[in-house]
Amino acid sequence: MTTVMDISPTKLTKRSVDAAHPAAIRYIVWDSELKGFGLRVEPSGLKSYLVRYRAGHGGRAAPKRFLSIGRHGALTPDEARRKAKEVLGAVARGEDPAADRAQLRAALTVADIAEAFLAEHMKTKRKPSTLGNYRRAFDLHILPSLGRKLGEEVTRADVARLHHRMQSRPSMANYANAVLSSMYAWAAKRRLVPEGFNPAAKIEKYRENQRERFLSAEELERLGLAIRTAETLGVPWEPSAARNVKHAPRPENRRVKISQHAAAALRLLLFTGARLREILHLRWEHVDLARGLLLLPDSKTGKKAIVLNAPALQVLADTPRVGAFVIASGSAGQSNEKPRSDLKRPWELVTKEAGLEGVRLHDLRHSFASVGAGGGLGLPIIGKLLGHSQAATTQRYAHLDADPLRRAANEIGARIAHAMGDTAPSAT
Repeated sequence: MTTVMDISPTKLTKRSVDAAHPAAIRYIVWDSELKGFGLRVEPSGLKSYLVRYRAGHGGRAAPKRFLSIGRHGALTPDEARRKAKEVLGAVARGEDPAADRAQLRAALTVADIAEAFLAEHMKTKRKPSTLGNYRRAFDLHILPSLGRKLGEEVTRADVARLHHRMQSRPSMANYANAVLSSMYAWAAKRRLVPEGFNPAAKIEKYRENQRERFLSAEELERLGLAIRTAETLGVPWEPSAARNVKHAPRPENRRVKISQHAAAALRLLLFTGARLREILHLRWEHVDLARGLLLLPDSKTGKKAIVLNAPALQVLADTPRVGAFVIASGSAGQSNEKPRSDLKRPWELVTKEAGLEGVRLHDLRHSFASVGAGGGLGLPIIGKLLGHSQAATTQRYAHLDADPLRRAANEIGARIAHAMGDTAPSAT
């Protein structure tokens, strides 16, 4: 390692470390109390602690090793000194920590690092839903392409090729790259890859066209009728032409019903604008009918209260209490009760009956917001109802906000028309 000058050893304390300013090239300040323990200062201002030692018992003939033990800030000088003592103690016992680390790195595949990342970081510090999303990104996209490669051997070109292959799904391509980049950032902190090594960094994102589908008043009417039909009469179905239909039920008996709880879930999604998991995982203990609130202890944006309107309150009042969850699953009332996992089948039946194939469940949340924006309720209020943590998230509905833009447009148009002699100005 090149030093900028001979620097007199000094005890590495917070004061002396803070006083070590960057120079034109990298240099090292050695500790005056613990031989081999030093502070490396980069021209960028980055400071990290390291240990220098000679491997084996060959004295000055033995190879010199440098082992990075952490960045200043993540470690205090005292914490770094303790780690340095552990490393030097291992050297005294005949070990070679730098070589051991290099050997470990050389053996770790992307799949190995991913598993450690999910188990040691994501599982302990992130929500189960986020862990699930990360695991799916690894299993479906990242590991089939890169899983067998050694972690240190993955290049930016490898990641770019993966990103390119997913170009037909730009949002997922960007998400998978973000997951991989997060894994490498964690691995670098754990010294599973070299410091600063991240082949997923600086990959240009695809432009994502956010899909926003809002149901019109006529479509909402059709959807309401379809839900009522599905839970009472049932939705007609036709046997597959590829199968023997000789013993199929008579046409008048070919109907499939959805459960009362599935119908309640669909209505609650419409009336509250809540996210799917917020409704499927909703427990009765979180329902405050007296105050008209759903008091969620956790959500995508943390602790959250959902204000219930009269239709939503009526849905809850009409929903039978079978188990701990409002939307009962097949295990409702059992000791190992779990929430319902999805609404895929009921939603397919209802949207087919309503002629709304292709509409997603999440579009019900968009529709809730669009009705509010079109009614001039204002984006801040809509954002609070939806539980958005940032105003920018609600801004996607700005073009639907009738107040004040639409009123202003109407006022301007009326005045221009009056000036042209086409009509009288409207009263405002």
